[in-house]
Amino acid sequence: MKSTSVFDIIGPNMIGPSSSHTAGALRIALLAGKMTKRPIVKVEFVLYGSFARTYQGHGTDRALVGGILGFSPEDARIRNSFDIARERGIDFSFRPDYDTKDVHPNTADVIITDDSGTVSTVRGASIGGGAAVIQQINGVDVKLRGELSTILVRQKDTPGVLAHIARCLADNNINIAFTRMYREAKGENAYTIIEADGAIPAKVLSEIEALPSILSAILIEL
Repeated sequence: MKSTSVFDIIGPNMIGPSSSHTAGALRIALLAGKMTKRPIVKVEFVLYGSFARTYQGHGTDRALVGGILGFSPEDARIRNSFDIARERGIDFSFRPDYDTKDVHPNTADVIITDDSGTVSTVRGASIGGGAAVIQQINGVDVKLRGELSTILVRQKDTPGVLAHIARCLADNNINIAFTRMYREAKGENAYTIIEADGAIPAKVLSEIEALPSILSAILIEL
């Protein structure tokens, strides 16, 4: 069997088609994995558009698994990501969807099961040049690129939540670059995404989670 170089998978400069199908795909899975606090035991990748048609030949499958493992796009272990995932006890599978049309051509759903049995679904699209955007979290439309230090807050949609988050950040001298809130419906579950100009100390998460309406706060730094 012909061996596969890491440059066969992602390319040395990560430009052109391979950057969309590998580096961008890896970034989708990397972001999805960072949204899960507990160890991952199972992941299913649902692939759409060109991802569904070419994921094996272009190395998208190895890149997605590498992202779940936390690898960077330059990591030479990407070529062995399947074996490494199995060694770590992570069950993974791929399901191409050829029928869904109303999605970006390079889209993947990452369906993660953690060791407590909790299942979460993250949808992302590879948008070119190795960049990616998370478009849905558990069915809620969002926009998250992970290019800055980011806090992802899952909360109940109740009054005072945003004020509480802003106060925690101000108390820790964190300058907010962007804040967006997305919700299922009024009074239901919601997500707040905060991007900061600089590093975010981990202690902020526990301060944010002190409010009963906050279900979780996760720091995403790539």
